[in-house]
Amino acid sequence: RNQFMKTSQCQCGNRIFFENSLCQSCNSELGFLPDEGVMSALSAVDEEYWKAAHNQKTYHKCKNYREKASCNWMVPDTESQLFCLSCRLSEIIPDLGKVDNYERWVRIERAKRRLIYNLLWLDLPLVDKQSDPANGLSFQLMEDQEHYSEFAATPLTKTRVMTGHKNGIITLNIEEADSALQEQIKTRMQESYRTLLGHLRHESGHYYWDILVRNTELLHPFREIFGDETQDYSAALQSYYTNGPKENWQQMHISAYASAHPWEDWAECWAHYLHMVDTMETAYDFAGDVYLPGKDLKGQSFNKKLLQSMSIEQLVDEWSRLAIFINEMSRSLGLVDAYPFYLSGALEKKMAFLHKIIVGK
Repeated sequence: RNQFMKTSQCQCGNRIFFENSLCQSCNSELGFLPDEGVMSALSAVDEEYWKAAHNQKTYHKCKNYREKASCNWMVPDTESQLFCLSCRLSEIIPDLGKVDNYERWVRIERAKRRLIYNLLWLDLPLVDKQSDPANGLSFQLMEDQEHYSEFAATPLTKTRVMTGHKNGIITLNIEEADSALQEQIKTRMQESYRTLLGHLRHESGHYYWDILVRNTELLHPFREIFGDETQDYSAALQSYYTNGPKENWQQMHISAYASAHPWEDWAECWAHYLHMVDTMETAYDFAGDVYLPGKDLKGQSFNKKLLQSMSIEQLVDEWSRLAIFINEMSRSLGLVDAYPFYLSGALEKKMAFLHKIIVGK
């Protein structure tokens, strides 16, 4: 696989970023090439196709890029797909004609593209449900449904959309993309961290448990480390929401919610592993511009080969120093800690399990 990088250079030499669709220096149109893992300047071949400056290959814009300005990913001309790899995973999207829904959808898709980038970077199996109905991945981005009566002027009932995962389908309530509502939920749930990307990474953990652990030789070691997942899941969640997290949960779990059930423990650890890897890749990318604690990283690249060479102890140690740096920077700006978590020694065993599965180390 080619070198993945969230930032790169435009053909004019200007640095371009993962979310960009236009170079601010030379006004070139930009696109992310999922087959190469890089951003690239584009030049029009005709009304439909574009040549990428990065590799001189031809692409067409994702339909959501072309028609809704909500995406910046490209599709190789060798593929007949209208949508890019990320957008075509969304089987259901909200009614974009409703007030606020378009902006919420755009924010969710932006976070989802970062997740898909993570999965591609790590070479994890990734297929849509159209190609593999049994094992594929899909997303349903939905809003609460109001039910009306022809005799009533106002809604009579509302069906709540619950964020979660089942059989390869990740459902996300689009209200999570509303910053004010998200902050209200975060306060009500007494959480220290709640983001769209965090939700998506967590739910992808449930999907990959089914793909990588369920019905494999890894199931027994999983149970030794995380616990027996056959315990009643609904009852465990009900107990958590009624009685709160397990006593002294901080000693063995990354978050209070992780103590609810072994599946949630795995999904929380999975999300944090993706947090670590993605943030460290970004830190290495900017190491020539910004000081990174404890290392001279100028000229180095954080890629999967480097990740494979690291033990979990090395990874956690480097991440811990980086997290302290990030949190202190946040405090300097008057913000709350960006990463309000502590990876205890006991958690390294769980992270080591994931590390071995993901990179074979």
